[in-house]
Amino acid sequence: MIHQIRQKKLLSQLAKNALVIVSTNPEQYRNGDVHYPFRPHSDFWYLTGFTEPEAIAVFSKESYTIFLRDQDPRREIWDGKRLGVANAPQALNADYAYPISELKTQLPQLIANATLYYDFKPCALDDDIMACLTTTKTQSLNEYLHEMRLIKDTNEIALMQKAADISTQAHQLAMQQSKAGAFEYEIASIFDANFRKHNAEHAYTPIVAGGKNACILHYIKNDQVLNEGDLLLIDAGCEVAGYAADITRTFPVNGTFSQAQRQIYQIVLDAQLAAIECIKPGETVTKPHQITTKIIRQGLIALGILQTDGDLAQFYMHGTGHWLGLDVHDVGRYKQGEQHRQYQAGMVTTVEPGIYIRKDDKINPIYWNIGVRIEDDILVTENGNRVLTKNLAKTIDEIELLMRKK
Repeated sequence: MIHQIRQKKLLSQLAKNALVIVSTNPEQYRNGDVHYPFRPHSDFWYLTGFTEPEAIAVFSKESYTIFLRDQDPRREIWDGKRLGVANAPQALNADYAYPISELKTQLPQLIANATLYYDFKPCALDDDIMACLTTTKTQSLNEYLHEMRLIKDTNEIALMQKAADISTQAHQLAMQQSKAGAFEYEIASIFDANFRKHNAEHAYTPIVAGGKNACILHYIKNDQVLNEGDLLLIDAGCEVAGYAADITRTFPVNGTFSQAQRQIYQIVLDAQLAAIECIKPGETVTKPHQITTKIIRQGLIALGILQTDGDLAQFYMHGTGHWLGLDVHDVGRYKQGEQHRQYQAGMVTTVEPGIYIRKDDKINPIYWNIGVRIEDDILVTENGNRVLTKNLAKTIDEIELLMRKK
């Protein structure tokens, strides 16, 4: 199984007598006795493929042990079937399996004379683990594990492409079904339905922001009416088997960009296309942001929105991209030592420049409340890059043509 291959690869980077402990996160109450849908911690999922709560994996070069909930006919009537201890070795390719209730008994024997690697995270069993490690020094696992997760294999890339394709379809439907008088939540429901139709989940809370709401970077209320003449910014993506897509498109509610909207949109698009073009093995990860800030600054100065010596952060206040994978803002360092790292084949990054112009008496009113962001998911390949989200309309002509096909 792929998860055991990952375990072995991880162990090959650690001390000879290394013992790795990874835990998953606890279930979270929504209200009363109702839980949110459970999603395992990404590190645990990456190394085990196991998706039940209350589980801990312990492995070394000699053996792989899993602690998990045992089967419970009474609870399974309410919550569904559990894998159980008896089935775990075969299902998870583990050497040993124990009920999670035996963790405090079994773990001290497993960790004896070993170099431990464990990073504490929110876990319902942290107290039990800590009780076993009180006399044992642990080393950080994240610096090794997160570097592994940064480079995606062919299976991970396939899952991310599937997530990108499902998300692309939902964005296309949203463009075609948007109209003045609809509410943001009606458009958000298109993503809910399309993701569920394909057995996918939201990778993050979607942003469906009409008009001035698009100038709020993390706007998630999604409850306002869409007005004639406004732009609609949608930042939404699904996850498939844990792997995320992250896409943003901005388009006119009525299907036609105004002249002012065209001007701002084209600056952002030019910046994004140039940034994507530079991504390849050996290029520094800061290059896309350097490119986008230069192009956006020049464009805003040309329109008289920004003074030559003005602060660009007034209109573009976030980075140009982030790693993407099992987490929508995925793990992995952006620096190696004091130096910004270079792209490598297998990395996946977003590219998402934006311009956000709030009401300001110093700016021509035709530009007020225009917020534009364009975001795609980019896989670094051996010879350059591949845009996983390339099938989604992005130029002004493409968007207007798609929206005419309502």
